[in-house]
Amino acid sequence: MFIATVPEDSATGDLAEYYTKQRAAWGFLPNYAPAFSTRPDVAAAWNAMNHAVRDGMDRRRFEIATIAAARELRSTYCTAAHSGFLRDVCGDEQAMLAIAGDPSGAGLDAVDQAVYTFSAKVARDAASVEQADVDAVRAVGLSDADIADIVFAAAARSFFARVLDALGARLDAQTAATFAPEVRTAMVVGRAPADD
Repeated sequence: MFIATVPEDSATGDLAEYYTKQRAAWGFLPNYAPAFSTRPDVAAAWNAMNHAVRDGMDRRRFEIATIAAARELRSTYCTAAHSGFLRDVCGDEQAMLAIAGDPSGAGLDAVDQAVYTFSAKVARDAASVEQADVDAVRAVGLSDADIADIVFAAAARSFFARVLDALGARLDAQTAATFAPEVRTAMVVGRAPADD
């Protein structure tokens, strides 16, 4: 981490509660958690927004959109973590491997590819999004509400990924170890994992 952070054994109050919840969710304290040690209120606000976005849309679609945005933002941490969620929470190892094997999203079905491509463009350069981009996602059967959800997911990922990378948080060795070496290598799109 590039800044001085509060270690877990020194945390009190809201920060101690945040660390406890993160440890419970992951089974270890993830490397990103101390990035919020100066502002646990920001961590709480992020968690609320992230849950609102994620829980308001199809979970699998959220993960595909998030992976696309994370890759575009060059966030190794978010690319790997959400690839793991796509595989483990959504039960879709095939899609996870398709993205790892071809980061353009070309190995996905038409709907997933449209979601992936659109989310990547939102993350890369939202001001370049045109009506034709939205129409392409509509053409595969998504509603305007679905399209807005993809935008929310990509935009939210921009906040979190930039915080982690700008403060020097590196992908946890525990998460990296859940992938085969060649898959893990495909997920290193920016900052190297903690054990590298």
